[in-house]
Amino acid sequence: MDTYRDQALKIYPWICGRCAREFTHKNLRELTVHHRDGNHQNNPPDGSNWELLCVYCHDNEHQKLLEAAQRGGGAPSSSSGPPPATHSPFASLKDLLEKKQK
Repeated sequence: MDTYRDQALKIYPWICGRCAREFTHKNLRELTVHHRDGNHQNNPPDGSNWELLCVYCHDNEHQKLLEAAQRGGGAPSSSSGPPPATHSPFASLKDLLEKKQK
């Protein structure tokens, strides 16, 4: 019996759904199956829950989901970016330099 990856590779062209990179037998191992709803058990035979992504775009897709979860949100939205940085690494630089000169 074919795995869902085998099935997806038969259904879809060997092209990354994000960056449009094309794949051949030589580099096919770098093409992954992404589950659109995040549920790896949801594998309909028509492939409607899958999309082929290169390993880089696949990692990026999962990173976006992790960052959205850390912000307390669900799926990432295109209008909301990461929260603004609040740490100022050079806030006490002037004081440190003054102490060093004394």
